[in-house]
Amino acid sequence: MLIVMDDSFELSSIASALKLHGVNVVGEVSKSSSAIAVQRTLHPNVLLIDMHNSDERSIAIARDLRLEDPEMGIVILVPCADLRILGEVHTDLPDGSMLVLKNTITTIASLCDVLSQSRLKDKGAPPVWINGNLALSSKVSESMMSKLTNIQIETLRLVAKGLTNAEIGRIRFVSEKAVEQIVSRIAQVLNVQPDRTKNMRVQLVREFFNWIGAPKH
Repeated sequence: MLIVMDDSFELSSIASALKLHGVNVVGEVSKSSSAIAVQRTLHPNVLLIDMHNSDERSIAIARDLRLEDPEMGIVILVPCADLRILGEVHTDLPDGSMLVLKNTITTIASLCDVLSQSRLKDKGAPPVWINGNLALSSKVSESMMSKLTNIQIETLRLVAKGLTNAEIGRIRFVSEKAVEQIVSRIAQVLNVQPDRTKNMRVQLVREFFNWIGAPKH
């Protein structure tokens, strides 16, 4: 099995735990170029990849590896049910992918079960969500974030990157006033109430990082 994660501590921890459960981990990498090199030399039959919020897109890596080996099982760890928050698109997922919400993993044994199932998954089948031991075909629609439009999601992502309304307007080719209205609508959908003692943008950024599973300190 090949593990791809950009967090070195999480990568080491997951790999060690899986090895203790008898999983043959042949590669532990953080970048797509390294993943492809391992795939071509060691030919792992299962990919475990963390869908992270970085410049390297996890789905693109999974698709590239699937092209190298059409029979490869794919398990993707995700922090939230709405992939748009991470800049990903659900329709881009490789066929037969199994997606696991990270906060539902209670034991390494349950993760091992999913990894084993991925090898038997029909590669022509649609992606499936796994919540613990329960498959959820409509998990995305249950998410509060699914009430946001694509434009609102992308605007929220830009706000979380620290961009001002003027900067977002230039990127999206709209007026600063239009961005202000979009941000206000996002706050309404996420039930972030106006509060003179709190900065609304800070509250929205906090909500964003909560949804992508960022650690709380």
